Amino acid sequence: MYSASSKDEVVIKLVGKLSLEFPEMDQLKARSVIEEILYKYNIGPTETALVASDIEEKIQIFLKSKELEGVSPNTIKNYRYQLLIFASHLRKPLVAVTTMDLRMYLAARCKGLKPSSVNGQISIFKSFFGWLNEEDYIPKNPAKKLKQTKEPKRIRHAMSDEEIELLRQACETEREKALVEFLISTGCRLSEAVGVNKDNINWHDMSLFVVGKGSKERKVYFSIKAKILLKKYLDTRQDTNEALFVAGKYPYERLGGRSIEREISKIAKRANFDKSIYPHLFRHSFATHNINSGMPLHIVQSLMGHETPDTTLIYARINDENIKHEYRRIS
Repeated sequence: MYSASSKDEVVIKLVGKLSLEFPEMDQLKARSVIEEILYKYNIGPTETALVASDIEEKIQIFLKSKELEGVSPNTIKNYRYQLLIFASHLRKPLVAVTTMDLRMYLAARCKGLKPSSVNGQISIFKSFFGWLNEEDYIPKNPAKKLKQTKEPKRIRHAMSDEEIELLRQACETEREKALVEFLISTGCRLSEAVGVNKDNINWHDMSLFVVGKGSKERKVYFSIKAKILLKKYLDTRQDTNEALFVAGKYPYERLGGRSIEREISKIAKRANFDKSIYPHLFRHSFATHNINSGMPLHIVQSLMGHETPDTTLIYARINDENIKHEYRRIS
């Protein structure tokens, strides 16, 4: 007799395999379509070794618990994507998964990936299996012995004042001008810029509250130039969308992260940049510019929404002239 769990397992594996081929695929929609197609069919394993895993149910409970903890939607989405791929490879119940199972999976899954990407996979396993163990779904955490891969330390080069000015000069539309100036002056994360609404802005104070990682709210400020350009852009709008930045064509939906990345890339190409320019680079530049201009580190840390000053220093590169000046001052 065929069970519902056999059909569920097929759905999990199909979604996982399709996700590998089509990374941009909407997994929930794909699952819905597959379940609809298979609704009238009885499905069973063709080999006794194929044991239905309980992973799908546990993934859903895990994701819900993370949502309640305030984990960002993008992180939840990534957890779901990576864990569903893992689920498509699993041939045993979660309680039987060993550290070696995880190592073998990672060896196959992470072949050719950067150390940071490998560490991302390991972090997800540690979070998921650590949660399973804490909630008493499994007696032992198989991810506990997994070690993070050593990542090479690289200096992150912020944009120079000249490069920022070239970007400004390359902007053509009012939206491009407002977007670039907003990112330059606030140091916001891409997700934060996406989530800003028009009524979040205090024009008099030239400030706004944004929701960052862990659903933490903080206050950021913008420049007079940003204020002027934002108002000019908003004056051109003929829609009623509450979002600060929207698409240029009907139905004028909120501008998403990928769309903003494309906008910045298009402007950079117009400015004839020979290096990659992306929204997060504005954040590095914001930190570097403010620290080199003499702003106290704890203030920059607060504006960027970092837990520790060490994180802020990862983003900022103190220029050689400032280092030399401080050395001469005390020597």
